[in-house]
Amino acid sequence: MGTVHARSMDPLPMHGRDMGVHPDDMIEMQEAEHETKQEVLENKDVVVQHVNIEGLGRTKEDLLGYEISEVFDAKNLIDVMKKSHIARQKLLRLGIFKEVEVVIDTSDGADALPNGLDVTFEVTEMKRLTGSYNTMVGNNEGSMVLGVKLPNVFGRAEKLTFQFSYGTKETSYGLSFFKPQPGNFERNLTLNLYKVTGQFPWSSLKETDRGVSTELNFPLWRTNHTLKWEGVWRELGCLARSASFAVREESGHTLKSALSHTMSIDNRNSAIFPKKGALLRINQELAGYTGGDASFLKEDFELQVNRRLVWDSVLSASLWGGCLLPIGGRPSSIADRFYLGGPTSVRGFGMYSIGPQSEGDYLGGEAYWAGGLHLYTPLPFRPGRGGFGDLFRTHFFLNAGNLCNLNYGEGPRAHLQKLAECMRWSYGAGIVLRLGNIARLELNYCIPMGVQSGDRICDGVQFGAGIRFL
Repeated sequence: MGTVHARSMDPLPMHGRDMGVHPDDMIEMQEAEHETKQEVLENKDVVVQHVNIEGLGRTKEDLLGYEISEVFDAKNLIDVMKKSHIARQKLLRLGIFKEVEVVIDTSDGADALPNGLDVTFEVTEMKRLTGSYNTMVGNNEGSMVLGVKLPNVFGRAEKLTFQFSYGTKETSYGLSFFKPQPGNFERNLTLNLYKVTGQFPWSSLKETDRGVSTELNFPLWRTNHTLKWEGVWRELGCLARSASFAVREESGHTLKSALSHTMSIDNRNSAIFPKKGALLRINQELAGYTGGDASFLKEDFELQVNRRLVWDSVLSASLWGGCLLPIGGRPSSIADRFYLGGPTSVRGFGMYSIGPQSEGDYLGGEAYWAGGLHLYTPLPFRPGRGGFGDLFRTHFFLNAGNLCNLNYGEGPRAHLQKLAECMRWSYGAGIVLRLGNIARLELNYCIPMGVQSGDRICDGVQFGAGIRFL
């Protein structure tokens, strides 16, 4: 009998298989079978009788039943093809198959119905041990990443990963275990064991974290949530002999145990060059109630709204904000405070060089806000349209923000007044390059305004690379 790959929308084959008949009868039988199959394929009332998975080795069949069950609900051929394609995407999303092919055939056998169909998924499992080498772009830093992964460890899409990263400002290695809920891949649990060493030249600080964390991710209505507990031993030290006394005073060992929750809603059509949609992300972190030296409540949010205008231009508005409240009379740590400034936030200022500082070292702040307004347009005259040129955008921007420490004994009006005074802002224009769908590069000409004493500015050309931009 004929077969059709569900990923193709080409005309369906109407020829039959060799039935071993005499050549004189072949034409007559082919015509009869042709008419029969044509009738079956055009019949709107089809029944998926069997769904088979071929090529399984160490994967447990009960895991895959959740991913392919909707194929049985299809009522016509087009619906079968659509639901089979969705099931194929779900199987690939599990990260345990190298290839998944879909074959749709008319049913065969004693129990075959005239309008019955069989769907077969032909899978190729990934190797038990895989390695990877790649480069990553962070917020104005780059790194080389080496990884070893054991996919499908216990046969139900579990994943054990070891990763080593060496970067311009950070070196890390860690071991993680990932376990999704069968039938609901978005609901998953991750356990991490890690060590991270970072350098922060704007604060003359170096930090080494050794920790363990556990994360639970789950969707709820239209939102995505992450619950996390982290226990980390932090070692702070001076990056240079010229470090200020305020930074030296922060040096030493501390223990941090924190619970955090992140809620996000993201309906943008792209994370890097969105043309429509909005993003809202709210994060809360509570440290100290489960042990450790650090004790604080930290809240921050991110909001972005995008709207398409004429001539393929896009207007984008962003707003960030946050505050940190020390608990129990303990002062906040330089490692927990907010930082602001640089090519990924308030452009025209040095990297994290806005706000409280001591002897040239920036100490961060306990409250901040930042806003941005962007007009993105295609390159003039649209060179490389439909190809390489679509990776670029020109943009005109206006950024503003402030970072400070608050006296929590005062009222909200005093807090708002302090956040509004000494506002830094900048404007300019530049070119943006998209790197895949995870990062971007910016080359901007910036004009900083509202500069305060101690701020480090970048008046003129500024380059930025990162995954999160204001």
